[in-house]
Amino acid sequence: MKQLYNGLILKDGKWEKDASVIVDGNKIIAIADNELPIVGAERINAHGCYIVPGGIEQHCHGGGGRDFMEGTVEAFRVAIDAHMQHGTTSIFPTLSSSTMPMIYDAVEATEELMKEENSPVLGLHLEGHYLNMDMAGGQIPENIKNPDPEEYIPLLNGTSCIKRWSTAPELPGTEEFGRFCAAHDVLNAVAHTKANYSEVKAAYDIGFTHANHFYNAMRGFHKNREYKYEGTVESVLEIQNMTVEMIADGIHVPPVMLRMVYQIKGVERTSLITDSLAVAASKSMRAFDPRVIIEDGVCKLSDRSALAGSIATMDRLVRTAVQQAQIPMADACRMISETPAKIMKVYNRKGSLEKGKDADIIMFDQGQQLKFVMAMGRVVRNDLETETFEEDPK
Repeated sequence: MKQLYNGLILKDGKWEKDASVIVDGNKIIAIADNELPIVGAERINAHGCYIVPGGIEQHCHGGGGRDFMEGTVEAFRVAIDAHMQHGTTSIFPTLSSSTMPMIYDAVEATEELMKEENSPVLGLHLEGHYLNMDMAGGQIPENIKNPDPEEYIPLLNGTSCIKRWSTAPELPGTEEFGRFCAAHDVLNAVAHTKANYSEVKAAYDIGFTHANHFYNAMRGFHKNREYKYEGTVESVLEIQNMTVEMIADGIHVPPVMLRMVYQIKGVERTSLITDSLAVAASKSMRAFDPRVIIEDGVCKLSDRSALAGSIATMDRLVRTAVQQAQIPMADACRMISETPAKIMKVYNRKGSLEKGKDADIIMFDQGQQLKFVMAMGRVVRNDLETETFEEDPK
């Protein structure tokens, strides 16, 4: 049993003092309203840190020098372990536009890892390969095509590990594809798209309820000769219940825009992602795609025509949101935990500090530096002091 005390506990969107989180095995068994020692418990002194739910990564391509497109259990483990050191306690490994053999390899690796006890892997996210070629950005262009029922029908009929598929909704065949995904409980997100309002709204009505790395690889307000038109960006903002995710590295989306979207959509509909590549949480400078370079703290295509992913980690998302976008710490932490948990339909067991939920807990100091990571009750990182309280035999 473990007792986390002497910190500020995020509970119901507010900070609770003079309380402690009690963990037994892989579950939270109580949020105690005091810090009194529990006999036999390993006590972890938070030293005034923020005690918050672990980060849930909806959109991540790799880390630790490995990419999920490799499609092996080994590559998955290395990338996931690297991100766990930075506050990610649950993850949806993400593939960029891939060939079908690559997708099937990733499905096999995902299924194997999901079967393991206390696995951080919650499912697979496919970003593409059904995208608009004009908005390809850092995607591999030769893999991009329109939705193909000969591909997606047998794939989704053969596995339940795919939980999200990001697609351009204006492509031919998208309506049939979207309805098939919805029937298999796969979240669709608009992505790499030039869709206008009517196209986004039609897609929303069949299950495209989320926007992939919002503002990136999607058209905004524009003119055609003398007339002005809304873009995908404005369409997503107008549809009130549509959720968004933002790459909060301070580069993909300027901090003022990150704050603006947070103000419009609210913490309940805004989540933060890394969209990181293999070079994240790594000394490596080599991405899976040979066209990609690392420059100015971000991944770019070598011709500098587009950004191609980030090198961010979960803790950096919180620092960017708080320190650069002036978002309150409580809301920044909710946007890496509670909101993605609700979007991905795992809030029944993750995303908040509550009795009975998975013991996924992280701690930040007052400068938003990560100090502690617990995933399913296992301490992954601990820069704090621990002690065991034994009852006085007298």
